[in-house]
Amino acid sequence: MRKKKGNARMRYAIATMACVIAAAFMIGCGGDKASEGDGAKNTTGNGEARLRVVATTGQVGDLVRNIGGSRVELSVLMGPGIDPHLYKASAGDVERLRRADLIFYNGLHLEAKMGEVLSRLGSRTPTYAVAEAIPEESLIAPPEFAGSHDPHVWLDVALWQIAATVVRDALIEQDAAHATGYQERAAAYLSELVALDDYVRERAAGIPPARRVMITAHDAFNYFGRAYAIEVRGLQGISTVTEAGTADMRDLATFIAERRIPAMFVESSVPPKSIEAVQAAVRARGFAVAIGGELYSDAMGEAGTPAGTYTGMVRHNIDTIAKALSVD
Repeated sequence: MRKKKGNARMRYAIATMACVIAAAFMIGCGGDKASEGDGAKNTTGNGEARLRVVATTGQVGDLVRNIGGSRVELSVLMGPGIDPHLYKASAGDVERLRRADLIFYNGLHLEAKMGEVLSRLGSRTPTYAVAEAIPEESLIAPPEFAGSHDPHVWLDVALWQIAATVVRDALIEQDAAHATGYQERAAAYLSELVALDDYVRERAAGIPPARRVMITAHDAFNYFGRAYAIEVRGLQGISTVTEAGTADMRDLATFIAERRIPAMFVESSVPPKSIEAVQAAVRARGFAVAIGGELYSDAMGEAGTPAGTYTGMVRHNIDTIAKALSVD
């Protein structure tokens, strides 16, 4: 992980404050939910009104979809390929948030430019940061990340099970009449996550020990590496706001060439140019490192594809990593 650059931090703070002020103004001018004037909510098959739920990221939305079932009308703000570290709420996003019955977000500063707005919404709408229920001793707190925790907890499947219980309990709290359905769907989904965790461990264990090193565009995979015994190196820091400099690329290229790491990985939500630059620098050192494939870190894949669900995304990642690092 790289130290944050002073200029990048200043630009980030200014952009964040501008976004917060604009979004807060829109929320404050929005009026009450009761005066929407848009008619009744969507209903289930038996005519019961559904809960309007907004989730920030695809991973959080996938929890809501699996546990809420037909009881929820779900809107996800950040789609495939979207970087949540840089995401700014649009006017349409603010309107969806204002109209929601419940809001779920990751927290731990993942939605950096929306964080304060989401916090303020909690005074009028039940709002839950699913990752912040994870015990602090299980969180990673890099010293160079200004005392904050790494927010990429979903890449450790066992930790993401805790987030699932947050969604279950919140839905039951807000819709107690249908508690049994939420409990049953959550139990089924948690069983899927237990099996998924076992699968990732098995695939990771099959990678030759000397090759259990994965190089990515930014430090999103630290929880993954800790959980599944894979050394992780990211070119950028935890947040993609952090800029990678020439020295960072040079050091990483030297590390790859010396360790003879067979592959690096690009990420769906991060432009590949920095990893491609490292690949060229490694080549200049007399070693050829491959691009082992695209991983899903901050965002899931397109809807309707295997990586368009959380379980499919995780399976895609470990299968891609295991295959690329096992090739001679």
